[in-house]
Amino acid sequence: MNATLNYQNDIAIITLCRPEARNALNKEMIQKIDDLLNKVNQAHPRALIFTGQGEKAFCAGADITELQNKTPTEYLELSRKGQSVFNKISNLPFPTIAVIKGTALGGGLELAMACTFRICHLDSKFGLPEIKLGLLPGYGGTQRLPRIVGHAKALELILSGRIFDAIEAKEIGLITQITATENSTQAGLDFLSNFGEKFPASTAFIIKAVQSALDLNITDGLALESEMFLASTQTKDAAEGIQAFIEKRKVQFTNQ
Repeated sequence: MNATLNYQNDIAIITLCRPEARNALNKEMIQKIDDLLNKVNQAHPRALIFTGQGEKAFCAGADITELQNKTPTEYLELSRKGQSVFNKISNLPFPTIAVIKGTALGGGLELAMACTFRICHLDSKFGLPEIKLGLLPGYGGTQRLPRIVGHAKALELILSGRIFDAIEAKEIGLITQITATENSTQAGLDFLSNFGEKFPASTAFIIKAVQSALDLNITDGLALESEMFLASTQTKDAAEGIQAFIEKRKVQFTNQ
């Protein structure tokens, strides 16, 4: 099974399902996540929540048993496949939330970093320990972690490979929120409730503009922002939002 897809109203929920292996990412699981993401994208949900089955781990990383005796081409394909799937998460036009309970290590943390937000339970543990195997993060960790916590902190965490707790993760900005809600799906739903009942169509434009901020110079970034602002003005939701404000009534977004 590896991973499952369910819905709660208009929220998609992907659960990693290899509890016997602490939800470690093997080739089949990564492909299953890829397939489920294609289904989710076609369904146009309000948001997507990632959880892990079991109490011990969100995802303990890559399945190390699959890293033996591969050719250089196979190692390169392995990295590029993981990057491709996690890029697909990052480029979804709606918010994604990783709800972490237990450990999020290596590829598991890389998956979480591809999400828009990360929330966790207080006893969660984090780390990119690949250096202890003589390797480096290959599913986007060397690129996403500096963008989230800064270059110096990212190098310290990657070069030491040390495991750190939820408090430190929150302090360095890796985690958005620490939750006391035991059920991971409910924790994700509670987090989303802070954003209101419905995201407007401008959500996709906001995500694209903000994601570009660290990749573009300020001139090109501002040009993209203007393009995204123009696109937002052409949506039905923008017309509804402006009219609702003028009429002093509750806005009714339809994500159109």
